[in-house]
Parts: sequence; structure tokens; C-alpha cells
Amino acid sequence: MAAHVLTQAVALAGKPALELLHAKHTEVWTYAQMARAVQGVACGLLAQGLVPGDRVLMRLGNSVEFPVLFLAAIAAGLIPVPTSAMLTGAEVTKLCQLVTPALIVADEDVAVPEAPSCPVLPAAMLADMHSLPPQPFALGDPNRLAYIIFTSGTSGQPQAVAHAHRAILGRAMMLQGWYGLTPDDRLLHAGAFNWTYTLGTGLMDPWTMGATALIPAPQTPATALPDLLARAKATIFAAAPGVYRQMLRHPLPALPHLRHGLSAGEALPDTTRRAWTAATATPIYEAFGMSEISTFISGSPDHPAPAGSTGYAQPGRHVALLDDAGQPTAIGTPGILAVDRRDPGLFLGYFGDAAATQARFAGDWYLTGDTGLMAADGAITYLGRKDDMMNAGGFRVSPLEVEAAMASFPGLTDSAAIELEVKAGASIIALAYAAATPLPDHALAAHAAAALARYKQPRAFFHHTVLPRNANGKLNRRALRQTISQNLDAP
Repeated sequence: MAAHVLTQAVALAGKPALELLHAKHTEVWTYAQMARAVQGVACGLLAQGLVPGDRVLMRLGNSVEFPVLFLAAIAAGLIPVPTSAMLTGAEVTKLCQLVTPALIVADEDVAVPEAPSCPVLPAAMLADMHSLPPQPFALGDPNRLAYIIFTSGTSGQPQAVAHAHRAILGRAMMLQGWYGLTPDDRLLHAGAFNWTYTLGTGLMDPWTMGATALIPAPQTPATALPDLLARAKATIFAAAPGVYRQMLRHPLPALPHLRHGLSAGEALPDTTRRAWTAATATPIYEAFGMSEISTFISGSPDHPAPAGSTGYAQPGRHVALLDDAGQPTAIGTPGILAVDRRDPGLFLGYFGDAAATQARFAGDWYLTGDTGLMAADGAITYLGRKDDMMNAGGFRVSPLEVEAAMASFPGLTDSAAIELEVKAGASIIALAYAAATPLPDHALAAHAAAALARYKQPRAFFHHTVLPRNANGKLNRRALRQTISQNLDAP
């Protein structure tokens, strides 16, 4: 995988591979410098006594050493395990118990276990390894383990998602099936390095293509991103929907070089899409994916998604919508999104948990746990997690449909529709919303009545200053349901 990602390093030696965008300066790394640093650090890691197959837990922020270490570990035959710098020591301890790392590499200000069971290497020492003799790439079976990432999964507990070297071949389907990426592009990604969306879309894919990756420096606020886009002459911008919403709260500068935006991580509200296009005269192409396979449904410059839909199965992907019996659903009928188990981008399994892995497969299909419906032309509309689907009087209702209808209510900045049990055996649809001050329930109800069938209308409204989201901006419906239920149960 590392050799594949850096295959352009010789031909494009002097071209910028990575530009780390600070407030007042830009840190530039050429393809030759990146490849040299990767192979030098690979040599340094093996000099620590590590052997191929050992796991390396990564505890770094958005510095250049993050992608260098990630690719260096893979180049040396080691298994990098990137993690969020925001995790606490206790949370990191749980992750270490799952993957038993042989080494932890950590920035000085990032939490590590109080009593680590393996050596901890200061990330500052990686710079000294850049000039070590270049380690040859450890080539081998593309189906062998390459890296591990963590996802919360449907249970809320972290699961270690194991990916093979062949995952980079699966990513090739996104280059035109979503990005419309060319070697001349300058792609700015707003996410943290540990997020698979950033690692893939923001770094590995541009380098595979020979493009330039643009990454904001640590702690860059969303309000600073428009000026960075303009200063860096970005041609493609990638972010989660929440970042777009934050940027649109203020006037945007002229962005003459921008061709389009990319969105993933959660469903993109149509109001956000329209506002961005009005402000920048550029479209946003949405994609749906997950840690176990990355994105596999998207719109693209060559094949835009019809209004209201998420997109199409990327060229080369085999996707199905299945009912509870594992049979294909009829056109226009909701079903469980499934991906062919032979897809090169599909994970190997959950590290150390064969039972959890097996539970996600049915015959030739990997069951995502997400629901959608397919139109006659193949366009797929994402409806939400199967666990998040709501039941209203026997009708299944997607929370995304309710949230889209409520998004235009004046003063409402964010919303989440949830099924709420009000007494044993009785549930209603409720809407938690974010606004500067509480909004009148009767006005919210009237807005819902004008936009939604009666069985889809929220029956209760709960005001929040902000809605709970994880470090990557995804809405945490589980936490929201628990908080509201606890407040209702409180005397």
C-alpha cells in the first residue's frame, strides 16, 4: 500500500505533495521529501526492535509526522493504528487492550495510558529518523493486514477495523466515481488526520494520483477555512456537513480556483448544499461510506446525483438493497445496504473478534446496518442507520426525511429526529433541535404539519444549544436519546 501511494515520488520529486497550512505560513513537503521521510522512519521503527506484524499505536495531532508514520509503518511491514488525539488516557487504555501494540508513538501533549504495556516513543524523535537509510518497501500478499482503525460500531463500544493492503485498490473507484480528481488538483481536507475520511480522501488518494494535499494546521477553526481555501488556491474542498454549515455562517471570499466540494461523514442537508452553491457557484458531491469500506455510494462531476438522492454505486462496486430475509428489495422499497464481500476495499474483519465479523455477513454480502432505497436509474437515497429508523403507527420513517423538512424553520441551526418511548409499548417521533433560544413548540408543529404526513410529524420538541456530535462531527443519536430519556424520567 505505501509503495502504491508513493509511486509518483520519483517522477514528481520536486512537486508539493503536502502543504500544511498555518495561519501565517505554509509548510511544504515535496514528493521526494515525503518518500524519503517515510522510508527513513520505516528504518527507524525496525531499529526499535519491532518485527513485521507488530502494531504501532499512533497518538499524534495534525502534524506532517502523522502521515509519515502511518505510511512508514506500512512500508516496514508493521501495522499502524491511528487514533484521535482527543481521546483520554482511559479511552486509549481500552484501545490498547484490543490491539496490544508493541509501540506507542505520541506527541508530548497527547494522552497515553497511565501504565503502558509497551514502550512509548516521543513523536519528536521521528524527525531524526527521516535521514536514516531508506528502508525497502515490504511487498507481499495484498490481502495481508495493513492497518487498523477504530469505529464505535452499532454497540457504542470501539471496534478495531482491520484493513488489507488491497484497500488502496478499492479507493481507486472513488477517484472518478466521486472526486473527479486530476494530477493538477489541490485538494484541501478539513478533517483530523486520524479520521479515515482525511487519511484517504485528504492524503492517500491525492498522492496516488500525483495531486497536492492541503491540510489545515492543528486547531484551525472552521471560520478560518475560507481564507485558507483562497490563499492555497484549492481546487477541491472536502469536509463533513457540519464544517460547511459553520463556514456558511459568515460571508465567503471569492474562490476562483475551486471546482467543487466533497461531503461525507453524515447526510448533507439540502439547505447546506444550496447555500454553498449560492455562495461559491460550485456544487458539492456527497458520498456515503463507513469505516469498514470507506465510501462506495456517491455523486461525481461525471455523474451527479439526482436531487434528494445520495448518489450511485461507484463504478466497479457491487451494491444491493436487501430485506430482512437477505433478498433484494423492489425498486423504491427501503432495504439494508449491502456490499459484495469481494470488494477490494472491504475490511478483513474486526481484529480479534471473529464472531462480530461473521455477524455482518450474509452469504456473498456484507451488511452495513444502514438503510436506503434505489430508484429505477440506480440512484440510491440513504435513509439512516437501521437502528435509527423510527416506527410511527406501524410506518417506518427515516429521521433524515424529518430533519430535512424541519431544516428551513427560522432560527433552527441543527436537528435530530428520534423515536422516543413515552411509556411501555408506546413511542412517538420527537425532534431535538439546536437554536440560540427555545423556539415555540406550536410554530415548530405547524411547520411540520405543512411539510410532512401526519404520521411523520414530531410530537415533542426539545431545545439544545448544540446537539451532541463526535470528534468527526457525526450526530450522536444514541447519546441524545439517553439524555432526553433521563431528563424525562427525572423527578
